[in-house]
Amino acid sequence: MSWNYYGFRPYVSVAERRRNAQREMTKLQKKGKVIRPIHIEGRAIAHTFWGNAWCDNLESYMDYENRLPRGRTYVRNGSVVHLDVRPGEIEAMVSGSELYRVKINIAPAAKKKWKALCRECAGGIGSLVELLQGRFSDRVMSVITRKGTGLFPAPSEIKLACSCPDWAEMCKHVAAVLYGVGARLDQSPELLFVLRSVNHEELITQAAAVTDLKAKAATGGPELSESEIGAVFGIELDTQTSAATAGAAAPTKSKAPAKTRKASPVKARGKTKRTAVAKAKTKPGQT
Repeated sequence: MSWNYYGFRPYVSVAERRRNAQREMTKLQKKGKVIRPIHIEGRAIAHTFWGNAWCDNLESYMDYENRLPRGRTYVRNGSVVHLDVRPGEIEAMVSGSELYRVKINIAPAAKKKWKALCRECAGGIGSLVELLQGRFSDRVMSVITRKGTGLFPAPSEIKLACSCPDWAEMCKHVAAVLYGVGARLDQSPELLFVLRSVNHEELITQAAAVTDLKAKAATGGPELSESEIGAVFGIELDTQTSAATAGAAAPTKSKAPAKTRKASPVKARGKTKRTAVAKAKTKPGQT
């Protein structure tokens, strides 16, 4: 694009920018690139907990405050024509005086920090669905989004790059993309975990482990052995359990001789009675 007499680029209306950007996007689509534009309805950039929390965190950094207002204008008028979130990286295209390419690198969350977050959140998460919909406790939300120790990146963990001629690292195109991430989190909150290169299912695993420990502590009773479990459910668990069960049944069989001994006096009395009858029938003088 040519420059005017004063060394500035000529003004290009928003409508013309959109037409130019659309032509470029169409060319890229024909080449097989998947285009993911950011569409903002109304004045609010984000509407859900995740999107609003991202934008609030962004605005809390003094490093960015001077450049963010122009970025809000750009993302609202549809200038972010493509935004893709990948592990540790945001790739975007923004319509300006021409089409600019923006790349933002986000450092992975430190493993120690992530493990600490999982432990701190454990017990407050009911399910993965609740996690992604932001329907768990306020305590868990505050932990994940807490400035400094939460999952949102700090300025020192963010590297910004734009193809525009603006000398500032945080140009309006980069600011528009960062706000666009907030809008994208409205639809896909799991992208926050993708961006920080962590597995959000570990939150559920940790919560399940803590719940299991609490359940065991609450019962306070002794654990059942394998043979006891087999006896309760009427099943044979393994060969060792079978041998133990057979050994336990042996004393029952030893009672059989005792039962026979109790019956022997009855038989003896029966034999004595028959002998007396026989003697009574014997005639005198017979032996």
